[in-house]
Amino acid sequence: MVSKTTVFIVDDDKEVRDALVLLMESVGLRASAFDSAQAFLDQFDATIPGCVITDVRMPGMSGLELQKKLNEKNLHPQIIIITGHGDIPMTVESMRHGALDFIEKPFNDQRLLDSVHRAIEIDASKRGQATRIAEIQERMETLTKREREVMNLITRGKRNKIIADELCVTQSTVEAHRSKVMEKMQAESLSDLMRMVLSLEMSQGKP
Repeated sequence: MVSKTTVFIVDDDKEVRDALVLLMESVGLRASAFDSAQAFLDQFDATIPGCVITDVRMPGMSGLELQKKLNEKNLHPQIIIITGHGDIPMTVESMRHGALDFIEKPFNDQRLLDSVHRAIEIDASKRGQATRIAEIQERMETLTKREREVMNLITRGKRNKIIADELCVTQSTVEAHRSKVMEKMQAESLSDLMRMVLSLEMSQGKP
């Protein structure tokens, strides 16, 4: 995964693209450059970690429009906006839509590199979280309908006797289902199970 980490550079100015590629490679980062937002989207691969550096003003799709397109995807790299025509409204809009940083040209190389490294760290963290959520979802899909019902009730703090009454089954049946839930979810404790359920609910935007 680390070896594939890439800084994607999207700018219609060839001199800027070339300079940014050299800057990234000078500190050991892999870089890939595109002369338009559409050219980048045409080859976009969500499985490749890294970040995107994009100019804000380009023929066709702007950097802000590219940012909005990427935001529609479940997983995408962090975005750094660069421009020679920056103003407060553009800054506000890019940050409101999730840009990590907004840097005006001419920019300080170290400032940009600091932002790139931070973007890569955030991207790695989010990908790790996404992998964890996917694992939890896969485990949950192995549960039977009844096991899910039991899991939902025990993670709401209900005791076995209350669950048995609500589901019209014996307490020993609830205990058996509970044991299966813990086994299938690979939960070491009730608090561990609750953290899994909360993580999944938060990823789905549930309150």
